[in-house]
Amino acid sequence: MWDQRYREAGYAYGIEPNDFLKAEYSCIPAGGRVLCLAEGEGRNAVFLAKQGFSVTAVDQSAVGLEKAEKLAAENNVQITTQVADLADYDLGTEKWDGIISIWAHLPPSLRLNVHHQVVESLKPQGAFILEAYTEHHIDMSGVGGPPPTAREMFMSLQALKTELKGLDVVSGRETERHVSEGKYHLGDSGVVQIVARKSH
Repeated sequence: MWDQRYREAGYAYGIEPNDFLKAEYSCIPAGGRVLCLAEGEGRNAVFLAKQGFSVTAVDQSAVGLEKAEKLAAENNVQITTQVADLADYDLGTEKWDGIISIWAHLPPSLRLNVHHQVVESLKPQGAFILEAYTEHHIDMSGVGGPPPTAREMFMSLQALKTELKGLDVVSGRETERHVSEGKYHLGDSGVVQIVARKSH
């Protein structure tokens, strides 16, 4: 599915960074190493590279990451890309100053494993930034997120606080906002947003 989507003309989710990331990225230690999960066509990775971070973008779609590399070149920055399924990807131990998860919807067991790895792989004072769709989004007019039949892939603040045990939640909320990120993330949306830090 993802290769097919990313083969379409243009950028499926646009070339501008996610609004929440743009507002919160400064909580990541300056100049640090940042991992972008399920990064697709690279808009968030390129934005972070332009802010002086050393960025690795991981995604299962080689097609998406090729476009990410093209976008980086057009913006005169470098990013590292890794084609991998998050089910098989080792995030490492105390390796990252920041980890970004923007609309990275996974089956519950895989999400739990990835979030456990996030806690282990952040350096002390490292930050985790996440935005995802909540179940409330199903009742809203906006386009985006998992299909209504895959309710288990939506996220909630309560569940995330449990899954990210070991991190201090700096800010966390479920809210409604207008999303405008290409044609696949568009309109009034139900979302959860978290910034969390590893204190030691």
